[in-house]
Amino acid sequence: MALWDRVKESASTMQTQLMAKKNDLKSGAFRDSSMAMCALVAAADGTIDPSERQRVAQLIATNEVLQNFPADELRRRFDEYVDKLTADFAFGKVSVLQEVAKAKKKPAEARAVIQIGIVIGGADGDFDPTERAVVREACFALDLPPHEFDL
Repeated sequence: MALWDRVKESASTMQTQLMAKKNDLKSGAFRDSSMAMCALVAAADGTIDPSERQRVAQLIATNEVLQNFPADELRRRFDEYVDKLTADFAFGKVSVLQEVAKAKKKPAEARAVIQIGIVIGGADGDFDPTERAVVREACFALDLPPHEFDL
């Protein structure tokens, strides 16, 4: 199977798993962690281009799991995390990973945050090494084994 097909299949599988847990994913910790994860993946290469912002905006607008929260609130939180990352990536990353770690107490939420990272990372068909690396770091912040997600 070609890499492109595996990325699409993985993102699709993750989305299906997220939908199965939709009713369990309503906490503020999940909301904050998932938007922090989106910001981390979008800024993984040190910059955020308009297409990455657009992918997150599309995820916020269309992802049924994230529709548990007001879209404008999700967008505001995402932008706040992006601002931290673009001001000083290394320092911002520490702060944003702390936000990701908020979901650690509930394993289902922690896994869902990682799955959202994979969905965002694979949205353009190229889950590149820098995106994989930040999702792997998020696994450690959430006390989850990266191999569980093929990272």
